[in-house]
Amino acid sequence: MTRSIFFLGPQSLFAKLAVLLWLALWPSLAAAFDLTLATFTTQFSQSGPGLLLRHLQKGDKPEVEQDIAAILDMRADVVVLTNFDFDYDGLALAALQKRLADQGLVYADTLGLQPNTGIPTWLDLNHDGALSGPRDAQAYGRFAGQAGMAVLSRYPLDRDHIRDFTALLWQDLPQANLPPDLTKDARLLQRLSTSGHYEVPVVYAKGKALRLLVWSATPPVFDGPEDRNGRRNADETGLWLHLLDGTLPINAPATGTYAPPQPPFVILGQANLDPLDGSGLPQALRDLLRHPQLQDTEPRGQTSHVDTGQRGDPALDTALLKGGTGLRLDYLLPSRKIRVQRAAVLWPTQKPPMAEPVTQHFPVWARLTLP
Repeated sequence: MTRSIFFLGPQSLFAKLAVLLWLALWPSLAAAFDLTLATFTTQFSQSGPGLLLRHLQKGDKPEVEQDIAAILDMRADVVVLTNFDFDYDGLALAALQKRLADQGLVYADTLGLQPNTGIPTWLDLNHDGALSGPRDAQAYGRFAGQAGMAVLSRYPLDRDHIRDFTALLWQDLPQANLPPDLTKDARLLQRLSTSGHYEVPVVYAKGKALRLLVWSATPPVFDGPEDRNGRRNADETGLWLHLLDGTLPINAPATGTYAPPQPPFVILGQANLDPLDGSGLPQALRDLLRHPQLQDTEPRGQTSHVDTGQRGDPALDTALLKGGTGLRLDYLLPSRKIRVQRAAVLWPTQKPPMAEPVTQHFPVWARLTLP
């Protein structure tokens, strides 16, 4: 006699229900996609144009070679590099892409957009009587393109749907915290972004994209009592709050506001600010870390670093100052429905050599399951 599968005893009923549940969930489970994402504030930026390209080609700069090794160790599917010098022909980025490919890490697509750093304003922004110094540019830079950003991806980048917020004037940000010495002429010209704010879609499956919201903010120091950099740093993070809430204005002469990003998305890059320690105005960052659309992955590093008097957890630090102070300055914040398998800070096994910059950053990465 043939028994119907619907004629079940108690144990069989439980087993069959489990199978039916698995079958019901299978389409969504099959659609899930795992991806490793990283952000890294590098030592790639150099003191003059063309120097990064030369060092990448010759392999003669220890700090550059150290950071290449770190990228190779991570082997992330997508990595956002901050502090990477921009050039108009993309030669430095292509050279890095080749160096990585020669070691078996192939990134099929890359992106480098011009940052605000080094773009002249022809105004005396720092009131020193000169019009063309690095502090008179849209953002500090000895040359146009210094310390920009780059994206390297195993998967295609949807260039047709990139959103670039880099030209937004600082005064146009709602509730902008402008320094009191910013003149009327400067207000009409001064952009908010130090390096840039971009939304870059990564196409990980047919009809599906992960949107990367990337930025690299100014450090909230190296200014005077007007606290220009502290105010700007906070507002650069505040830009994301306005975008998430649908209140970020579209650049003039257009009107209206930008639509919030479509999930799944990740905000990542260099905030250059710790929510609990160090200098700066941390309220915007704290609001971002607890925003209802986001989750703080709290990547942790395996380090014996101890910072006396530090309020935050030293395991969350992503940067080490020359004096030994640790700070959490780099972030990777996925939208709510992304499942985070693991997140970490890639601290070196040995104390790294300190380069000329005052801060040494370490990569932040996460293994994500996308819907």
